[in-house]
Amino acid sequence: MKILVFGQLTDIFEGSLVRLKDIPDTDTMIDRLEEKYPALKKMKYLIAIDKEIVKENTVLGEESEVSLLPPFSGG
Repeated sequence: MKILVFGQLTDIFEGSLVRLKDIPDTDTMIDRLEEKYPALKKMKYLIAIDKEIVKENTVLGEESEVSLLPPFSGG
């Protein structure tokens, strides 16, 4: 699975793309990412699946487009 990373989150991941295998849902994805990148635990971010922001555990497929987005504000 490809996970696209944006904004200041790229500093933690040292790039804008992360690959993980065997990720059934967003809770598992977060656990694996925080295990591999402990600094992520201190960051606030949003998760988008197929360009829709999700706020609860969501089932993922191999073709899901996953993005980690830094907090943003409108004006």
